[in-house]
Amino acid sequence: MKWFPESALVQLELDKVIELLAVHARSEYAIGKCQSLHIHTRRDVIVHELSQAEAYRLLLQSGQSFPNDVLLNIHRELRLLGIPGAVLTGEDFIQVRSLAEAMGQVFRWFDIDRRDAWPMLYAVIAHTPYEKSIAAQIDAVLDAAGQVHDHASVALERIRASLHRKRQELRRSFDRILQKLQKAGYVADIEEAFLNGRRVVAIHAEHKRQVKGILHGESDTRRTSFVEPSETIDLNNDVYSLENEERAEVYRILRELTCTLSGHAPLLLQYHDILGEYDFIRAKAKLALDMDACMPQVADRSGVHLIRAFHPLLLVYHRRLQKPVVPVDLQLDERQRILVISGPNAGGKTVAMKTVGLLQLMVQAGLLVPAHPDSRFGIYKQLMIHMGDTQSLEFELSTYSSHLRNIRQLLEQANGRTLFFIDELGSGSDPGLGGAFAEVFLQELVRRHAMGIVTTHYLNLKVMAGKTPGIVNAAMAFDEHRLLPLYRLNIGKPGSSYTFSIAERIGLEPRLIQRARELVDEGHVRLDKLLNRTEQDLRRISEREKELERLVKKNEALQKEMTRVMDREKHRQEVELLKERNRLSEERLAWLKDMERKLRQLVSDWRRTRDTDQRGEIMKRLQALLSVQQERQVTDKVKKKLDARYEETGQAPKVGEPVLMRKNNKVGLLLEIRGKNAIVQLGAMPLTVACQDLVAVRIKPPPEPAAD
Repeated sequence: MKWFPESALVQLELDKVIELLAVHARSEYAIGKCQSLHIHTRRDVIVHELSQAEAYRLLLQSGQSFPNDVLLNIHRELRLLGIPGAVLTGEDFIQVRSLAEAMGQVFRWFDIDRRDAWPMLYAVIAHTPYEKSIAAQIDAVLDAAGQVHDHASVALERIRASLHRKRQELRRSFDRILQKLQKAGYVADIEEAFLNGRRVVAIHAEHKRQVKGILHGESDTRRTSFVEPSETIDLNNDVYSLENEERAEVYRILRELTCTLSGHAPLLLQYHDILGEYDFIRAKAKLALDMDACMPQVADRSGVHLIRAFHPLLLVYHRRLQKPVVPVDLQLDERQRILVISGPNAGGKTVAMKTVGLLQLMVQAGLLVPAHPDSRFGIYKQLMIHMGDTQSLEFELSTYSSHLRNIRQLLEQANGRTLFFIDELGSGSDPGLGGAFAEVFLQELVRRHAMGIVTTHYLNLKVMAGKTPGIVNAAMAFDEHRLLPLYRLNIGKPGSSYTFSIAERIGLEPRLIQRARELVDEGHVRLDKLLNRTEQDLRRISEREKELERLVKKNEALQKEMTRVMDREKHRQEVELLKERNRLSEERLAWLKDMERKLRQLVSDWRRTRDTDQRGEIMKRLQALLSVQQERQVTDKVKKKLDARYEETGQAPKVGEPVLMRKNNKVGLLLEIRGKNAIVQLGAMPLTVACQDLVAVRIKPPPEPAAD
């Protein structure tokens, strides 16, 4: 992306966002990427970077850990590994091993399931091979502290064995000499030391000639002399020689290991960058968590549609102070290319404008933004701004001529992929003349299909925006009674500057205010009052709409709850009805099976006997069985009629209420309860019935008529 002027990114405060981002970066690679953050103009690149940051954000939110805790800044050592003749130290190889092991943990973390769950994170290593032999080759030579193993070579093992023996022999010989000199009273308080790699005895200066050997030096006070006894000179020479051989063999082994691993230098450099890339993605995800950011939609065309978008820096700073932040909702598209924001000073016009610009830059830089995920950002190739509130020396000393030069450059280069921001368009000159130029500028920018936001106090621009296609008015809400800005952007209507209202509220003399009113054109004052009143009316209407929307949502919630309760009750009744039907079906099936069994028995008895008397007895049993069936059918019909008219109450029978007698399926009126019996009026005749055979019933209400 191209931007103008050079300080545009600083004026939109992207540098402060980068500072917050770099705080979360831990490796030199990630810090470097933060400081040189690139603003892309290709949708696939932008979506790729946003998706990676969003995936890592979701990973952190879900509480899962990613194995990128090992961060090594060894780019110089890895480049040295690829240079012929170079030799890495043991400590360098331990860091190389840590790098290879860290990459191994990353590769192992991405099992089959995680590759499918986090494809954007896996894409970082998708085309990178993992070489297991790197750590194995280093372990074969070095221990965990970076020291070369004794068995790294046959020569080194022999040298160290000889060196160990010589040191033991030297120690025993030196201890004998030291004891002898101590008894003679020649040894100083420190007794022994090492000078020039040789083991020496600390002798009082007055006795140095009493000890045979080589004088290696004296203390600063010249009271102590350091003498190498003659008996240990040969042994010291042998140890010194063996130590030189050991150093030479260790160097040869390290050089050989460096040469062996030099073929993996490009792969190790790739590993180093991959871990740094994951650290960079993590930094973006951590920044997103700080500002409740998420991934918006990205379209490969011009346009901005913000839904509940917050200024990132205000959100972070105000959260620390526990202050609320008002979100911005606006849209720039083919029908409304330019937004003209008006309203009182300190009302939030510039903040709203900077919010749009900063969020657009963040999206194209691959950073998640604090806005609703349904927000949509287009892609711009040019960004041009002119803000009068910048703190740079260049703009503090600017004049109207510099303002015109900036506008001229904007007009010359503006096209359909240009996003611009102009603060106080037309200011710095005569209001009438500056306002005229401002109208011409806006018309030309619309003609060039550029998109952007301008702020102004000029009435002519507000009027122009209301009648020019592609230009839309907007105003920052203001509470006139409390004289406080509300920082809420209202689209579609211009806003008043509240010049006279603010003057009245701060206590300026009414006489001066009236004189100012008289000096202003009457139509101008009347239009400003109209804008003032319209804005307040819109604010009240907006508040009422919010209250109405709240009540509608509450009503919808209650309706859903009522529907849910009714559906649940209907389901319960259907289940009960189905259970009752199943019970009746089971009883009828059992009765039919019993009837079938009895009839089969009668038929079998009939066939087995020829006796007339016995057959007569069988016929009587058959007639009795059929009469029972007829009585049951009659009883079922009566019960159906009763069920159609009456329903059980589920309560205990009460005097004066109807009751059902189970034995005869008759409904009568309960007159009296006498212990375990009751008196029931059935027609004109009272009956004595056991209380346990009575069921309280009531007449069913008539069904409601069906709705048309």
